[in-house]
Amino acid sequence: MKRIALAASLVLALAACQGDPRSTRHLAPIPQATLSLMDSKGMSKSDPILIRAFKKESEMEVWKRGSNGKYALLKTYPICRWSGQLGPKVQTGDRQAPEGFYTITPGQMNPNSNYYLSFDTGFPNAYDQQMGRTGSLLMVHGACSSRGCFAMTDQNIAE
Repeated sequence: MKRIALAASLVLALAACQGDPRSTRHLAPIPQATLSLMDSKGMSKSDPILIRAFKKESEMEVWKRGSNGKYALLKTYPICRWSGQLGPKVQTGDRQAPEGFYTITPGQMNPNSNYYLSFDTGFPNAYDQQMGRTGSLLMVHGACSSRGCFAMTDQNIAE
């Protein structure tokens, strides 16, 4: 019975990142202040980004490639919640946020999340899989609530 309750709560937790399929909140324009910041650093909105999350500091850095081909720090955002302790995610249900290098593609964006907006981190990557690590649907999202994810405020995830 305990396993059924645990499985049911896990299914509900994972489903929470799936939201209203008719949402248009992901269509909001990039704030003018952010566009101005990009422009001042020689970046455009279509340039690739690199995100670094720091658990201990509860910060997420967004780096963006500029017109010179080099990446520069665009902005640092606070992470209001992340789960677990320092160290990697090992298995499904350990409530641990992942650590590693993950490629995020447009298909991992989840504009219809119940947590305002979200994107999947891509855990487990090839290294995690080789190490026997398990888990899925580990997101960066709004709503300041985490069960293995990195949570930000709705305003920051929207930006």
